[in-house]
Amino acid sequence: MVEPFVLRDEIVVHAPIDRCFFLSTSVAIVELELKMHPVRGRTTGHVTGGDTVLWRGWKFGLPQFHESLIDGFEPPVFFRDRMIDGRFATFEHDHHFVQRSDGNVLLSDELRFIMPWGILGSTVGAMLLVPDIRRLLQRRFALLKHIAETDLWQKYLPDSQV
Repeated sequence: MVEPFVLRDEIVVHAPIDRCFFLSTSVAIVELELKMHPVRGRTTGHVTGGDTVLWRGWKFGLPQFHESLIDGFEPPVFFRDRMIDGRFATFEHDHHFVQRSDGNVLLSDELRFIMPWGILGSTVGAMLLVPDIRRLLQRRFALLKHIAETDLWQKYLPDSQV
C-alpha cells in the first residue's frame, strides 16, 4: 500500500472567524489561488456542503482537471473538499478554523493525497507535487490573510457575512 503524502500549514488571521471561513469558500478566491477555472458545478459564489466544482486549467505544461466534492461542511469551523475525479489517486483537503482567546483566528489546513502509478507516481509526487502544493498552500494563506485583514473582503462576501 502506498502511503499518502500529508501536508500541513497554518496561519493566524486578525479577522472574525465567519469572515475567514466564508472567504475560504469563495470560488473566486480559489480561482485566483489555483490559476484554474471552475467550469461545472458551483462556478460562482461560495461552496457549501454537497457542492461539486470541476476545475480546468494548465499545470506543468499539461491540461489539468480536478473535480471536488464538499463532503464536510460545519460553518464556521470546518470544511473538507475531496477529489471525485482528477489526476490523483486520492486527494482530500481539510480546512479548520479556530477562534483564539486573543480574538484572532487560526486557519489550519491538512492536505492528503496519493499519486497513481505506484512508485513512479510517488517519486513524481515527492519531487514535483509536494513542493508545488506546499507553495500553493502558503500563497493561499497569504492571500486569505491579506483579503480578510483589509477592506478587500467586502468584494467577496455578501453584506450579511462579516
